[in-house]
Amino acid sequence: MNRRELVLGCGAVGIGLVSGSSRGTESTNHPADISAQVSGPEVSPSTVAGITLPNSQIALRATELSRSVSPPYLFNHCVRTFLWGSLIGRTQGHHFDEELFYVACVLHDLGLTDHYQGAAPFEIQGAESAREFLQKNGMSKESIEIVWDGIAMHASAIGTYKRPEIALVGQGAGADVLGPDPAQVKPEAAAEIHKAFPRLDFKSAFVKSCADVVRKYPRAASQGFMRDVRDRFIPDFHAKNFCDRVAEAPFSE
Repeated sequence: MNRRELVLGCGAVGIGLVSGSSRGTESTNHPADISAQVSGPEVSPSTVAGITLPNSQIALRATELSRSVSPPYLFNHCVRTFLWGSLIGRTQGHHFDEELFYVACVLHDLGLTDHYQGAAPFEIQGAESAREFLQKNGMSKESIEIVWDGIAMHASAIGTYKRPEIALVGQGAGADVLGPDPAQVKPEAAAEIHKAFPRLDFKSAFVKSCADVVRKYPRAASQGFMRDVRDRFIPDFHAKNFCDRVAEAPFSE
């Protein structure tokens, strides 16, 4: 199932390695290599499943921020989102700015972290937090807007109609949550991605994190007005729940 099918079927609902997950702000340490820092020595220092991991200064700083505030399962999910999205983009024939796309992916779930969650929908919380971080680190206004849209729209069907750097964030995240399309991602590529960035009980940990955020900020759950109308006037209709779809995803954990 692709991301568009997810959001159309479930509504616009919110949707991680082994290094430390302390809660903090962006680090001033810039490791020379992303995968060597977060994936261990068995993984190529520059590529996973044929996808190059960006190692520009802003990419490394975004990686450090994401890793410093995210639990390991969530950080790995963010990097896998980039890898899935890149593979999907290739099969769709897209050309895109890999650095911007990577930054959007690695920061796309900041709104689910203890450090950045708040009263706005988690995808908006994350987009605003990413904007502030990128402004401090000198990214251009135009580039920041692309990253902002990629994060803010990744849980919405709208994002699938935008430029690849935006659309592929949602498609990559959807592939990691519900499973990639076998026509777009070969089994050996999926195995390499999971070896490099293990799922770490993602299914249950992710839903639990979402539930924790909603308990603290119940008004922050994304909800379209047409869903409200449907629930009020068509009480016999029961849409399949997003949590059911996560549980049914074709991953062993």
